[in-house]
Amino acid sequence: MSNLQKEHDLVFEQLKQFIFEIIGADIAEELSITRDSILTRDLEMDSIEIVSFAEKVKTEYSDVDFMSWLTSLELDKLINLSLNDISSFILKSNA
Repeated sequence: MSNLQKEHDLVFEQLKQFIFEIIGADIAEELSITRDSILTRDLEMDSIEIVSFAEKVKTEYSDVDFMSWLTSLELDKLINLSLNDISSFILKSNA
């Protein structure tokens, strides 16, 4: 496994942990959370939960301008944002 893949796995696991904290472990355990999971559709996160998620990402990855990136996205991309999109952005920003 490459270092990039290991980093991607670590970021994904951290993002997944944020989801467990925000929507609750009991609900999250019933979901199949994958890298391709879309926050709004697959995980059924509402706007308040997404804001909480964004705050956790901003705090954990303070060297990444996550909020600016989010606000720069087109509405369609924002609605279809996956965990893979987020982890890829974090890794590219830290490269």
